[in-house]
Amino acid sequence: MSTLWTALRAAVYTSGFFLLWAWLAIGAHRQDDRLGWYVPEPLAGAGVALMLAGAALAAWCIATFVVRGRGTPAPFDAPRVFVATGPYRWVRNPMYIGGFLVLAGYALCAGSVAALGVAFVMLLAAHVFVLAYEEPTLEARFGDSYREYRRATRRWIPGPPR
Repeated sequence: MSTLWTALRAAVYTSGFFLLWAWLAIGAHRQDDRLGWYVPEPLAGAGVALMLAGAALAAWCIATFVVRGRGTPAPFDAPRVFVATGPYRWVRNPMYIGGFLVLAGYALCAGSVAALGVAFVMLLAAHVFVLAYEEPTLEARFGDSYREYRRATRRWIPGPPR
């Protein structure tokens, strides 16, 4: 299977994932007037920085999965090779962190408390998915190499491998 074909699939799947969460965040933003709470306007610049950092991290994750793992971030088209390089060397779930940063950055730019809530819901949903599906599936698929990686690499807080 060619790297170009894998990259195309990864781009399509990732776009769908991000568009879904963007649609939810934009929809939530429309509820801010009803809530009467807003994010302070001076945080908009930080929001841009978070969106750019999150998008760069997500792109790095996708590239790592395509090139090193010969697969995509989608669970139904996962990497064929275990990936513990690139951003995955520092944290086990950088793709979800990148998505959270993009959504939280949007919320700060839009001044939207409701969209910020969507970002945290996304992170909670990712956490549940990781615990219930991803980690058991990776352990079953990659065995001892994944168990060692899980022991040495934090789930959510980046840091040097232990």
